[in-house]
Amino acid sequence: MKLVENKKLRMVYTVLDTSQAGIELLGYEVKSLRQKLGSLDGSKIIIRGGEAFLVGSYIPAYQPANTPKSYDEHRTRRLLLTKEEIGKLAYEEENKDLTLHPISLYLKNNLVKCEVALCKKLQKHDKREKVKEEISRREMRLKE
Repeated sequence: MKLVENKKLRMVYTVLDTSQAGIELLGYEVKSLRQKLGSLDGSKIIIRGGEAFLVGSYIPAYQPANTPKSYDEHRTRRLLLTKEEIGKLAYEEENKDLTLHPISLYLKNNLVKCEVALCKKLQKHDKREKVKEEISRREMRLKE
């Protein structure tokens, strides 16, 4: 069950490879995500010091009155990946000029997981071709 999805990602980037990662959250953040609150727009994943972090995501508190005053809705959250996965992602990101972005946050066996994508930025002509393809698909559906 998808909780939060980054819908704008596929308009700007081509997704080359995906993998799943656990995410380190607080209790009231999990409750908030179960209510389908939050956003991944403009977020990305960075690798620093052998660890992966989700930066720029917005997850509000479940009950703002009961959360600590120091709670930051845009805080950096650690992703739970093995060293081999982090090394592979870091190598591909650095050597192939790609970026890491979260596609969605979802529930798997009552745990919140993050779908991580290795992406390449679309050029302007690629975006135009993509729009033309979508228009032609719609026209084909209407003719059927």
